[in-house]
Amino acid sequence: MTAPWRPAPGRVVCVGETMAALAPDPPRPLAGADALRLSTAGAESNVAMYLADHGIPAVWLSAVGDDPLGHRVRAAVAAAGVDVGHVLVDPRRPTGLLVKDPGPAGTRVHYYRAGSAASALHPGLLDGEPLRSAALLHLTGITPALSPSCRDLVTGALATPAGERPYAISFDVNHRAALWPQGTAPGVLRDLADRADIVLVGLDEAQQLWGADLTVAAVRDLLPGPRILVVKDGARAATAVTADGACTVPALRTRVVEPVGAGDAFAAGFLAALLRGGSTVRALRLGHITAVSALKVTGDHGPLPDPARTERLLGLADADWERYEDPDRTGVDRVFGQ
Repeated sequence: MTAPWRPAPGRVVCVGETMAALAPDPPRPLAGADALRLSTAGAESNVAMYLADHGIPAVWLSAVGDDPLGHRVRAAVAAAGVDVGHVLVDPRRPTGLLVKDPGPAGTRVHYYRAGSAASALHPGLLDGEPLRSAALLHLTGITPALSPSCRDLVTGALATPAGERPYAISFDVNHRAALWPQGTAPGVLRDLADRADIVLVGLDEAQQLWGADLTVAAVRDLLPGPRILVVKDGARAATAVTADGACTVPALRTRVVEPVGAGDAFAAGFLAALLRGGSTVRALRLGHITAVSALKVTGDHGPLPDPARTERLLGLADADWERYEDPDRTGVDRVFGQ
């Protein structure tokens, strides 16, 4: 029997914008907040930080402004063990900013990123290091929405057929409707995703983009190209579709403080297991375990459980995994971040 495809072990380069983030502290609607907490927020750097937590060498490749927020963003990502030595510092453009507005219906996010340093990212960044020695390049659907040059970067990275690329490419669809001109996202994101080796997408996200009645199988029909397609079905489960068929693993029950960042954490856990040659079940489980770390904190990056506990969870029988409830759970149903 042929062994399932896996990306080669090695370092991962995550390309995309990370912004400074402001959020009410303690969490409450922004209009009534007396104090704001400053942190960082970026899908790709979130993945890089969680990969580093899992012991996978990770590089964040981006640009920030030559301003206090940019210096703080770069330092925060570096403090998580990520290589930021290739991050550009732009003296002419500012660091992007987002402001969170928690409310009863969820957290709204206000973006101030037009003309940011990262919006000037371009295909030339893919030449030379750190990509020359990468095992995996991680991209998201956020980057091509930021500017024409950012779209050219992602399109250029995926233009070379999979078998001819020097590294594998993972692509998290990460649809942000506010960033796209009306009607443009579905076609662009489908084309980009279908060229990647590994694709992650939420089922609800796929339904919003490509059809309200889509099933996991129908998403696979729309995206036949990826070697591995992961469809995250919200609060229920995640399914990985490969040449060997479909594998579904239920999400864990846990306490939810804020769902933002859990999808990035899931991606990092899933990729970390693949890079170590793990089975599809192990990769999906490590994705769920890592997602829980993000769900339990107000920021995008929370602490992983200790390695021994992680290994115990990964080794559970299927029935025990389905029954497992996180010790911090406080009366919420099975959950998974967006």
